[in-house]
Amino acid sequence: MKIGFIGTGVMGTGIINNLLKSDHQVTVYNRTAAKAEPVIANGAVWADTPAEVAQAADITFTMVGYPKDVEDVWTRKDGLFSGAKTGHILVDMTTSTPKLAEKLAQRGKNLGFKVLDAPVSGGDIGAKNGTLSIMVGGDEAVFDQVLPILKDVGQQIVHAGSAGKGQHMKMSNNIGVAATVITMAESMVYAKAAGLNMDDAYNVWRHGAAGSWSVTNYMPRVMAGDFSAGFYAKHLLKDLRIALDAANEMAIDLPGTKLAEKLFAQLSENHADEGVQAIVKLWSAFQ
Repeated sequence: MKIGFIGTGVMGTGIINNLLKSDHQVTVYNRTAAKAEPVIANGAVWADTPAEVAQAADITFTMVGYPKDVEDVWTRKDGLFSGAKTGHILVDMTTSTPKLAEKLAQRGKNLGFKVLDAPVSGGDIGAKNGTLSIMVGGDEAVFDQVLPILKDVGQQIVHAGSAGKGQHMKMSNNIGVAATVITMAESMVYAKAAGLNMDDAYNVWRHGAAGSWSVTNYMPRVMAGDFSAGFYAKHLLKDLRIALDAANEMAIDLPGTKLAEKLFAQLSENHADEGVQAIVKLWSAFQ
């Protein structure tokens, strides 16, 4: 399959490498060309613009940083919409806003394209290992067309409903991510203050009722002093703000999410480009 992929960051790189391993022809573009070098070394082909990516592919994926970046690579003069052919499938894997997903789906339909929103969960580990959870919004028939490719990069793949529903599903998921990361951090702070053995605490938590993906995957990184980003703190902050905006539109109150937004805003003042596990740095014991 001829696949286009825009965005060769932490997540995109892992996904592209798995597509290449599955013998797809992958054409890529990234705003910073140097960040595409690892996947090009593995067999991906560079294109100079998003439009050229679409011209070389039958299905094109995007995974960029923020909603404004999504809108830019899709709608600018040399963007996806200008290079795609009638019937082309366009899939945004960025965690973005439900409203933008709906807007792009409608515009794509008007132009003769098929559009899905398909944000993912699983971090850099899931992207590297091909074990992502993928939440898809859009027409179910188009979902069925793309499903074999999604299986090359993910394990848990859900059709969440119409356009924008994939993003809503991801917001629901990331509300939980924020909560588990924060409770992991507080548990570690308490254990350290009490003089507990952290390896023992880790094994108790991950095998007991306090277990979570965050405990299993992030706690060892904290213990090793590894705060590199598998999931950027600044990106979780962005997601929490999207979730709170959507919650406001739906007239629901999410007090825990408001607290998480406040804490990650504080963290992002100095640690925006570190991983979400850096939340422990809000406590002096881990500074």
